[in-house]
Amino acid sequence: MLHTRQFYIDGQWVDPLDQGEANTLDVIDPSTASAFEKIALGSAADVDRAVAAARRAFPAYSETTIAQRIDLLQAILDVYRKRYDDMVHAISREMGAPLQYANDAQAWTGVAHLETMIRTLDTFEFESMKNGILIRKEAVGVCGLITPWNWPALQITTKVAPALAAGCTMVLKPSELAPLSGLIFAEILHEAGVPAGVFNLVNGEGRTVGEAMSCHPDIDMMSFTGSTRAGVQVAKAAADTVKRVHQELGGKSANLILEDADLKQAVMRGARACFDNSGQSCDAPTRMFVPRAREAEALTYAKEAAEALKVGPASAEGIDLGPVISEGQFDKIQRLIGVGIEEGATLVAGGAGRPDGLKDGYFVRPTVFGKVTPDMTIAREEIFGPVLSILAYDSEDDAIAMANDSLYGLAGYIQSGSIEHAREVARRLRTGTIYLNYADYNPDAPFGGFKQSGNGREYGEFGLEDFLEIKGVVGYEG
Repeated sequence: MLHTRQFYIDGQWVDPLDQGEANTLDVIDPSTASAFEKIALGSAADVDRAVAAARRAFPAYSETTIAQRIDLLQAILDVYRKRYDDMVHAISREMGAPLQYANDAQAWTGVAHLETMIRTLDTFEFESMKNGILIRKEAVGVCGLITPWNWPALQITTKVAPALAAGCTMVLKPSELAPLSGLIFAEILHEAGVPAGVFNLVNGEGRTVGEAMSCHPDIDMMSFTGSTRAGVQVAKAAADTVKRVHQELGGKSANLILEDADLKQAVMRGARACFDNSGQSCDAPTRMFVPRAREAEALTYAKEAAEALKVGPASAEGIDLGPVISEGQFDKIQRLIGVGIEEGATLVAGGAGRPDGLKDGYFVRPTVFGKVTPDMTIAREEIFGPVLSILAYDSEDDAIAMANDSLYGLAGYIQSGSIEHAREVARRLRTGTIYLNYADYNPDAPFGGFKQSGNGREYGEFGLEDFLEIKGVVGYEG
């Protein structure tokens, strides 16, 4: 039974300092819009306890050997595999991922990134010499980690694993909307033998626990994944203590279907990629650019792709898309679909309201808009739902200019019949990660964004680097 009314601090499950019923929160099943669990919400005082534990643990843990950290990460991976089914069902229930998707994608990313960090740590050079100077990379210190609800296992492992690999200690605040996977992860780390105080977890809301972490004088680094709006708040709260702030924020990723691409395949795969996870991925290809001369044909293919998807409860068989996470998110998506229609975009598929036959739960119809122009709200705002905007271009230069005309720069997608052509276009996009011809997900690729999509990088050696400080020892060679 999960410790839903407790926090994990200093190697044990502890009660919140304030145990009143007012300091609890219902966990909602988005497939039913009904509460199925309740968690405790922490306070600044609970954060103080967790940070103090992490600070005490830091001197000893930061001096552990690479071999010891590899053994620890391997033990975590072994227990994670043992608890895999628990993670799958928790993620599916709390954030609405269909069970098959939760198994094949959501929970799998935790395995993938633990394996990648073990491999990375085994070959990473923490010391090197340059002109008689010892260049040493050391743990940044005590880290505050804030993770989102849309990819719980992914985001927790891509912060906790590199922090442990670097020799850091930490306090994790999972999303209060999807907290159960975080509690399971804490149980995994406890069973794997993570030393007391190295990893701590406090559940709570951003305006209380998140803010207390961000401004805490004994936290050396904040690593935050979430909306750009919330990322700005974290950075402002952290500024007074001059701590490092790593941010992976919003996106409005462009998918450039070049003239030499197989249009039908490119459009249908691109639409499905946009709708995956019910559109709740920050790097989803939500802006599709197609040659103007073939715009009508592209809309036909996108409509076909959208209408082929089956939407339903996460636990049902044969479901492609589950619900979106919450009533607030559902209302936002519905509002933006309405704005798209009001501003003159052509509704090709889907639209407002729930799919037929679904009265309860936060279900959204996979929606495609055509005749979208770059100034429209749906081409500029991150919707975070299964809504695809298709824009036509007159030339390749025009397409690249429109793709780059965004506040965001998290991911980009390029489809071409020529890999050389795709590579050439990739150099011109101002975005952190680019996928050519729907390349497979790769946990070694750097992940993070340009512009208001954040700063810093996650995954593999790039994620490890972000949890390290650089020390130069001058005169080391005498």
